[in-house]
Amino acid sequence: MRIEVVQKERKPFVLFPLLAGLLLFFALSFSSPFTAWATVAAYIDVQGNLHYMRGKSSRTDKKIAIERPVPRSSRDLSYQTINAFIQAAATEHGVDPYLIKAIIKAESNFDPAAVSPKGAQGLMQLMPATARDLQVDDPFDPQENITGGTKYLRSLLDNYDGDVVLSLAAYNAGPGKVKGRIPNIIETRIYIAKVLDNYQSYRNCR
Repeated sequence: MRIEVVQKERKPFVLFPLLAGLLLFFALSFSSPFTAWATVAAYIDVQGNLHYMRGKSSRTDKKIAIERPVPRSSRDLSYQTINAFIQAAATEHGVDPYLIKAIIKAESNFDPAAVSPKGAQGLMQLMPATARDLQVDDPFDPQENITGGTKYLRSLLDNYDGDVVLSLAAYNAGPGKVKGRIPNIIETRIYIAKVLDNYQSYRNCR
């Protein structure tokens, strides 16, 4: 008597596609420059190349925001170009260009696209309300930012009778917190020391 063994047709392992999908999801989540739930912003640079950047985290679906191209670091602008903007603003508003440069170094480290946790923007870290008051349409435009920031600095120097230290304190903490003396704010005191150190270094290298 012969027993025939009938092999049943093997069904595909149904969990494999699921596991593969999960692995792909996690791989993309950790390797992609965008995290899950991230808002994606896109812009086209002057060469016509499309770029994406990660926005603020959110658990709601948002439309892709198309933003104008902005320099991502000082490497996108030559030293001569930024220095020319500084010199022009310094001449227009009667401010020492080395002081402007010292503030930019302390505020953004020459990153035109810098944004602080409090929302200050660009090279001289202008708050949106301040930028509007100074008629700066685009805080991320280096020339506009430097011109507006220098104009603001000039107004502070005038308000504090040319006192650089008090003007720097007001630039950092806001004029409302500077009443004839440096406010007892650690961040502001550190900021003043940093700017003055930068200022001295630039003057020594001229």
